[in-house]
Amino acid sequence: MAWEVLLWLLSFIIVIALLGFVVYQLICLSDLEFDYINPYDSTARINRLVIPEFVIQGFLCLLFLLTGCWFMCLITAPLVYYHTQLYMKRKHLVDVTEIFNLLNAEKKYRMIKLAYYLILFFIVIYRLVSSSVIALLEGDDEAVDTGIL
Repeated sequence: MAWEVLLWLLSFIIVIALLGFVVYQLICLSDLEFDYINPYDSTARINRLVIPEFVIQGFLCLLFLLTGCWFMCLITAPLVYYHTQLYMKRKHLVDVTEIFNLLNAEKKYRMIKLAYYLILFFIVIYRLVSSSVIALLEGDDEAVDTGIL
């Protein structure tokens, strides 16, 4: 049962990283909107995080698939599919020349991803806590049965 706690702990760390990526991208877009940063720097900062975000999201889905967490795999699979489609169509990077025309759409896209990752975050926290409590309760029963306590 300890492996399940480790799975959810790793998932927790991964989801925190994904949330950080999306929040950073939103901050870059907001800074661009209020002219705190130029378009070239903003798009360079955002594009630098796109591929790692896609890879980490795919790894999380694969991790859930390999460990038999079917519900979580089904929750993460649509976003992995969408990311794959964006990458195949070469629409995954933000274009510096079109950033002002697409600014509201890019912010909306990242806000939807933020909401998605927050829902995933709360599910992972719930599963982490529940698996930790179950592991602790089962671990105490084994210690009592062996006569240690």
